[in-house]
Amino acid sequence: MPWSTSLDEPIPLPNRRKLLTLQEAADYIMQLPEDAQHEAHWQTAIEILINAAETGGGWTMFARIAMLRALNADGGRG
Repeated sequence: MPWSTSLDEPIPLPNRRKLLTLQEAADYIMQLPEDAQHEAHWQTAIEILINAAETGGGWTMFARIAMLRALNADGGRG
């Protein structure tokens, strides 16, 4: 499944931007400061994004959930 695969629903960010694809979600994480990327909630989101890109199916829904949880844990950076 390509990284350009759409998430089940867009992920809204506080700055009114939305993440629409697995690639956009991965890019968002990669733009965070390195120490933030190593926090457990972002590591979980990365792992699930990779699973979604590799296998597809229900993983895209889990990727969206993991991103929302990580954003929530971070106080909604964006």
